[in-house]
Amino acid sequence: MRWTLVTGSTGAVGHALVRALRAEGRDVRCLVRHKERAAAILPAGVDLAVGDVTDAPSLTAALRDCSAVFHAAGLPEQWHPDPGIFERVNVGGTVNLIEASLLAGVQSFIYTSTQDLFDVQRDPYDETTRPQEPMTSAYEISKTRADALVEQAIARGLPAIFMHPSAVYGPMGGTPTGTNRFLADLLNNRVPMLLPGGLPLVLNEDLAQAQLRAQVKAAVGARYLVAESRQTLQQIAHAVHALEPATKVPPVLPLWVAKLVAQSGDALSRLTHRPPLLTQAELNVLCRTGKPDTTRVMRELGWCPTPFSQGLARTLTSFQRVAA
Repeated sequence: MRWTLVTGSTGAVGHALVRALRAEGRDVRCLVRHKERAAAILPAGVDLAVGDVTDAPSLTAALRDCSAVFHAAGLPEQWHPDPGIFERVNVGGTVNLIEASLLAGVQSFIYTSTQDLFDVQRDPYDETTRPQEPMTSAYEISKTRADALVEQAIARGLPAIFMHPSAVYGPMGGTPTGTNRFLADLLNNRVPMLLPGGLPLVLNEDLAQAQLRAQVKAAVGARYLVAESRQTLQQIAHAVHALEPATKVPPVLPLWVAKLVAQSGDALSRLTHRPPLLTQAELNVLCRTGKPDTTRVMRELGWCPTPFSQGLARTLTSFQRVAA
């Protein structure tokens, strides 16, 4: 059983993880939906297994001779015209991978959960602070359900470890998504106004190191909150400007205006089924005031994150390299 399977390998989390595994000399197999697109993005030497977490038979084939699974696939958006897709991908896909992994007898299962399972309004919050209010967005509900199913599967023999990253950014192949897309838009002066609030961030390369250390050092069932620092969107824009003076620092939209935009956007999207400029779920995420306490991952795994300014510099350089 020589192979390590990575799902979500073309995303910001999985891409850095694949690079880190290959740097250790590991034999890596990536579950991909489009072989040609993935081959253009992923490092040389990886095995590409065509499939999807929602396609259970494809997982059985992908897991052949695999001893470890890093499950980083998922739908991280806060809005989709078909809300049911969160259940199908984040929950159903995880169930399929659980069953295939149990059947394959894998020796480790590193699951990329989310910090949203914790009370992120609390300052500070950590792995022990569960939210007081119920989840409201389809994304949060799906990730909560998927996490619970992984936890239940431990009793059936799944050797699962839980990673709970904050917003992830960092060098990756292909088109920037998520936080990377915001950074790329700032770099190209495509952000007319900044939203109020901010996000706890973690560099994808640092998250990958935490995942690798967890596989070696962590006990089954362990949970690790992985974050470096909380940055407001205005702080991020200033940091981009400091590295690339040609970029502008847009003004910040007043909170009351942002709330009106989010409320009207949600209402309009229900009628048009088109993405709103801003959703209430997205604004809620930005308005969280808690800061992550990562004492556990540092103490138990010896993890030390890269300061945001340094991680940002590497990320912006990677955008320019891809564009060239």
